[in-house]
Amino acid sequence: MLRSAFLWLSERNDVFEFIKRNNMARHVASRFVAGETLESAIEVGRSLNARGLSVSLDLLGESVANAEATRGARDEVVRTVEGVAAAKLDGNVSVKLTQLGLDISFDLCAENMCSVLVCAREVGVFVRMDMESSEHTESTLRLFHEVQPEFGDSTGVVIQSYLRRSKADVDQLVTDGARVRLCKGAYAEPAEVAFQKRGEVNASFGTLMRALLERGNFPGIATHDEELIDETIAYTGKQNIPADRFEFQMLYGVRRDLQDSLHGRGYNMRVYVPFGTRWYPYLMRRLAERPSNVAFMARSLVKESLGAR
Repeated sequence: MLRSAFLWLSERNDVFEFIKRNNMARHVASRFVAGETLESAIEVGRSLNARGLSVSLDLLGESVANAEATRGARDEVVRTVEGVAAAKLDGNVSVKLTQLGLDISFDLCAENMCSVLVCAREVGVFVRMDMESSEHTESTLRLFHEVQPEFGDSTGVVIQSYLRRSKADVDQLVTDGARVRLCKGAYAEPAEVAFQKRGEVNASFGTLMRALLERGNFPGIATHDEELIDETIAYTGKQNIPADRFEFQMLYGVRRDLQDSLHGRGYNMRVYVPFGTRWYPYLMRRLAERPSNVAFMARSLVKESLGAR
């Protein structure tokens, strides 16, 4: 019922219009979304860089169903890439492929993505293909494997530890020298596709983390789970893997105390910074995908308020 309610809310423009005029709602959203414009995201990026943190800017918007709209989104992503370069941010760009037309046509999406990657290579900005629900996993990896030989370390991809297929995917990506971001995954998936128990998801994360740290190409270890962070640190210490071989990644507005703590201990820390006018559907869909995210956000706020900041 809760998931259905959030999905219903995500499609209600009248609710969005009300929330946009509600100062408290906008204040809560601003905690997790860096404004509606590229300029606001760049300012957030600068402030995070000043704290010693790298960033990854993400223009909000997914599941675009109109071919012309995907080209508009492509142009905005290109502008984001150019903006990161012009501002000389210590940052890169993340993009969801359904924003570029993956739900419409693989070839359309590939054409749009290649335009982004050509620009990114020219200005020296890394672009990562984000991972969405399991119905897009195969096509996302297919596109990545098709473009990687040409664009190399200009691009990377994301793997979700809760998917049962991920070990085989990581093995192939490591062999190919791909840059991989590892996260748990937040979409609601059936049991035949994804592990359902926290212990199984964490065990898979640990297995994939170790493979990426041992043989991967500057992996991103993306989690707010302190147990997994401690496990990562312990493993790198045991294996004498230097801190400059990988980075931790977290979401903007979540556990800022932990972000600063890891940076202070000498670890690379990158913050994923979403921005854009589609912030309301973004938040609602994140909550719909896993309603426990409501409790997660609340716990993060409480933990941080009790932390160092």
